[in-house]
Amino acid sequence: MYQDVNDLDSRSRLLIGLGLAAAIAATRGQYFAPLAHHLPDATLAAFFLGGVYLQQRRGFVALCVLTTVLDLIAMTWGGVSSHCFTFAYWLLIPTYGAVWASGRWYAAHHTPTSATLPLLAGAALLGGITAEVISSGGFYVFSGYFDTFSGGELLNRFAEYMPATLWQLLAYVGIGALVHLSLSRVADSHQQRL
Repeated sequence: MYQDVNDLDSRSRLLIGLGLAAAIAATRGQYFAPLAHHLPDATLAAFFLGGVYLQQRRGFVALCVLTTVLDLIAMTWGGVSSHCFTFAYWLLIPTYGAVWASGRWYAAHHTPTSATLPLLAGAALLGGITAEVISSGGFYVFSGYFDTFSGGELLNRFAEYMPATLWQLLAYVGIGALVHLSLSRVADSHQQRL
């Protein structure tokens, strides 16, 4: 039996939120997170899983604030270029919103069985593709760094960045699913002993 993501108590949601925040802080850029040198960025997966588990808007806002603060610290004290901090930077809000909404959709269709795993993968893929289109497309169109707009160039950018984005997202969501399954089995075992 799998734990239903819609039946979590507030303590569990808080712990999950703190775990997602820690994953973002540990992997977001190379500026101050030692793990970031070795692990891909978990931000999109954290927002997707936040949509699944945290569900409330304040969780979304908290993760958005965290990512912005981490980026500002990186630019102010971490020696990171402010190249990406343009008008297009604010398109990260709908970027993260896309994966959060995909996570919410999955949570609404989740059943505590393995039968929803294809839905999990599909929701993550759809959210990841939408997020990449908003993020890369928005940067290309609104950053001010490109004098001319070319659909071909935009497609080249998608081809360059989309595969890594989707692999990272799916890998972290897969890890999240394994953790969920493991903790559900521990909880089931504990319930059976009572």
